[in-house]
Amino acid sequence: MTVISLDGRWFADEDFRFRVGTVPGTAEDFFAHSAEAAEALAERRHWLTTDPELYAAILPAGSPIAEEFLEVAATWPMLRQAPADTWNQKIPLFDRLLRLSEQLEPDFVLLAPNHPKDGSVQSDEFTVVGGCVCFPSTWRLTDKLGQSVAEVHEPVPDLNSVLAAQIDRLIARLRPGKCVVRANWSVCRTPERNQHPSRNLPGIESPATLDGAWLRREDQCLLALPKTGGVVFGIRVTHISWHDLRTDSAAAHSVARALRTMPLRMQVYKRLDAVSEELATLLE
Repeated sequence: MTVISLDGRWFADEDFRFRVGTVPGTAEDFFAHSAEAAEALAERRHWLTTDPELYAAILPAGSPIAEEFLEVAATWPMLRQAPADTWNQKIPLFDRLLRLSEQLEPDFVLLAPNHPKDGSVQSDEFTVVGGCVCFPSTWRLTDKLGQSVAEVHEPVPDLNSVLAAQIDRLIARLRPGKCVVRANWSVCRTPERNQHPSRNLPGIESPATLDGAWLRREDQCLLALPKTGGVVFGIRVTHISWHDLRTDSAAAHSVARALRTMPLRMQVYKRLDAVSEELATLLE
């Protein structure tokens, strides 16, 4: 959806359209602990203890990228108190990824560059090779393993026809060690962080109410790893109630405008087709 922020860092008052909208950032800042860290980390540990293979995975092709991400994360001051086995290479890589995931608020997906075996020129395409996603927005990490970024986005109506080439170029052209950040949003009925499809959480029903709608914001980062050429895609989720959204007139107007100009195919995909006008009206 249209990029928006209540803090002024990202904002777009316009009709609905797909846009990338990145700005420079640092991975250390993106993954740093927020005021909600204690609650978020406790929840992450719960899901990773309950069913680790539902939320975390690593393909063989992703092992070098995961190892490099662990090396990078080990330099971050906020992880100085992380359990020692997080960095112990004698411990299986999957277990170390779990330990790391329990220390980070954002989710992360590991992307590997496609290196053609026939010696031809490398494409801009990257493939999902692992990660840890405890707080998905109704998707499964395990479904995306081995898929290209374009294939991951295929279910989103019209996104690839508009942005696939631009997204591939952005990822492929990230300079080693550099990071860019962006923000995205959707609308949901509950502020629960974990909206994995296995939980069957309900969508917003008509009549929509201020108590039954939340703006689900995803801050995202892309970090280019210098040794492997892999990319870490970070996702940090926060929620803003429809009540609070109404108090920011500019943000409320922007969301209402995007909802009213969203194509029907996208409304159906987002389960908003029956309530988009009601949600927009509540913001006025």
